Amino acid sequence: MKILNLGCGIDYKYNCINLDYNKRFKADVYQNLDKFPYPFKNNEFDLIYCFHILPCVSDLNKTLKELYRILKPEGIIHIRLAHFSNGNGYADFQIKRTFGWYSFDRLFNGNFNTDLKFEIISKRFNFLSVDYPVANTFFSWIWNILPKRFYERFLCWILPVGEIELKIKKRLK
Repeated sequence: MKILNLGCGIDYKYNCINLDYNKRFKADVYQNLDKFPYPFKNNEFDLIYCFHILPCVSDLNKTLKELYRILKPEGIIHIRLAHFSNGNGYADFQIKRTFGWYSFDRLFNGNFNTDLKFEIISKRFNFLSVDYPVANTFFSWIWNILPKRFYERFLCWILPVGEIELKIKKRLK
C-alpha cells in the first residue's frame, strides 16, 4: 500500500511519502501545494493523509482535483480539519477558509459548480482535548450523537468542537 502524508509538518510518518513545503520540517518531497501538478504519477497512492491542510490551500477545487489525479481508483483520502467554531483556527494566518459539517456534502454534490468525483464514506466530530483523553472520548461521543444542523445552528458557539474528520473515496464516475 502506497501512502502520502500531505503537508506532514512535524508529523513525519515512516510508512509514507511525506510532503511539505517548509524545509524546516523533515519531508521526503518539498512542494508548494498551490503549484500544480504535484510530482507524482497518476493513480499512484492508495491512501492520502490530509490533516489540517485543506483550509490553507488557495484553490480548494484545484487541490482536490490534483489529489483525485494521484489517488488510485477506490483510493481513500483521510481528512482532518478544524470546525468553524474552533477558535484556534482564527489565530492561524495560513487558514483561508473554514468548514462545517455539510461543507463536503455540498461540494461533492455539485452545489458549487464543481465536478469533484468523491464519495464521503465516514464523517465525525472530534473534541480534541489531548490533555484530557476521557473528556475527549466523552465529548466526541456527545457531539456525534447530536443532530448536526441543531448543533451547528444553536450549540457550536457555546460548546465548540475541535475538528471534523472524514474519509472520502475516489469515484470513477
